[in-house]
Amino acid sequence: MGLSSANTVVNEGFQFCIFDLRRGQHEGQELDKILFFYPADLPFSTQLSVIGLSEGLITFTRIFSPEAACEVIEAERNSHVFHQAEPDIWMVMVVEKSKESDSIWRIDALRRVLKEVHSLFVMFHGSIRSLLDKDPSGELVRSHLYAFIMDYLSDFLVGKKIKLPSFRDCLKERGTVQMLTVGREAALEVQSLVRVLESCAGNAPCYSLVLFQDLLVSTTLSPDDTINLFTYAVLRLAPNALLSRASSWSYLRKGNTASQIAAASVMASSGSVSEQFYGSRDTSPHGGERSHHVVRPLQHNKWYKGMDGFLVTDIWGPEVGSMVSATPTVLLQQTEERMYLCVYQHKSLTLILLFPISSILNGEQGISVVKQQIVENASLKMLKVEEKLSKGWGGENAYHVGGYRYLLVDGDRNVSRASPPGKVTTLTKESLISLSNLREEIDLEKSRAKWDDPGHEKDLEICIRAKNNAWVIARTTRGKELYMVLEKANETLLFASDAIEKFSNRYCSGAFSLD
Repeated sequence: MGLSSANTVVNEGFQFCIFDLRRGQHEGQELDKILFFYPADLPFSTQLSVIGLSEGLITFTRIFSPEAACEVIEAERNSHVFHQAEPDIWMVMVVEKSKESDSIWRIDALRRVLKEVHSLFVMFHGSIRSLLDKDPSGELVRSHLYAFIMDYLSDFLVGKKIKLPSFRDCLKERGTVQMLTVGREAALEVQSLVRVLESCAGNAPCYSLVLFQDLLVSTTLSPDDTINLFTYAVLRLAPNALLSRASSWSYLRKGNTASQIAAASVMASSGSVSEQFYGSRDTSPHGGERSHHVVRPLQHNKWYKGMDGFLVTDIWGPEVGSMVSATPTVLLQQTEERMYLCVYQHKSLTLILLFPISSILNGEQGISVVKQQIVENASLKMLKVEEKLSKGWGGENAYHVGGYRYLLVDGDRNVSRASPPGKVTTLTKESLISLSNLREEIDLEKSRAKWDDPGHEKDLEICIRAKNNAWVIARTTRGKELYMVLEKANETLLFASDAIEKFSNRYCSGAFSLD
């Protein structure tokens, strides 16, 4: 199932669980509340102990803050990170504090992992509550959660150990998209392509995302749906993902390729405790009456490029009454409508097209007709767009700014831009730890401001001289955030402040200038 915790992955110091507060309220039924637990081979008594403690902390914190859900509890040995994914359904990550340098993390970064895995799960399978309503026994949702989350965690597998986002990732922002800057002529070509694609669908609505490499060029979806589809595209659909090699400039973390191969080959034994608890692992649609066909969209190396340019996969199983693979589907968050997912790729250009299932006549046959229309009417336009974007593309270091290591976040648009990872690796450990600690302070200030005065965003500016004499800087204003490390800067604060002003005026339209 992607990766197994049994005898293979070193999982000391990391626990991840999902539970439902509405279930298991009677003596002898406590296990019913557990929907997912990692490591799954821990004794049930240990699992219940972790979840019982989490329930107690949630209940206790509600006494003092009934309107604000518990987000984190710091204990002497562990950090307990909480996310209320749905009403009464909680996701909790327990990470052990240790002396290892990579165990220095930022709580908001861990919470974003919880939010991301839930958002992706809902996009493919629907809400956890809806699956529980469909099968009150919990077997359906457990089998889906287990497969999905284990495949998701395989991206964090390094060797035999799961490596969560640490201080080394402080110049990244999960849950945002990274945009490609294009000129006016290229932008007009992209708009023209989108109109042609929409016309190919006839009377059916057509939503689209256009990506170049791992960067977003255009979207007609809502912000939340854009983030979900963009994240999935970078993880599994973009050219670098299809080639099963981590891009040196991708802004989203990818797992070690060797680890992915090792993880994919590991299966939980049929007689294991986790097997008994989570129900049948038979993913065949022709299994027994109690088995479920578990769609695993986060499996590695399951998408291939077809002869017509569209990507194909057998993840969704065969079409009913046919040997042909069914077209993938996703659920849009904004409209709560199930959509066909079609992906076309030409060199570095990836087009993600969504069509409402209810609007496509004859189902799979109708989708085949739409694809044929796209190939016949939009192929030349797609070639032209890819050529123009390639000519204007500056390579993996396109957004590098000499002398700066930075992260720019626009919270209102859910967009971020950062120094290329290859350049970030040149920073010293001291600089990265200092910036991670600074971001933790900013996160706390933002959280306090959100509850103290929800209608007012607080402007902040902090400049710190690190132990290695680097300047570590944070500025937030009007929904935008800028984080920066200057290792080769002059010793004076005036020099550092001037460097920020120059960066703001040249690359941020003066958004962070003090004038």
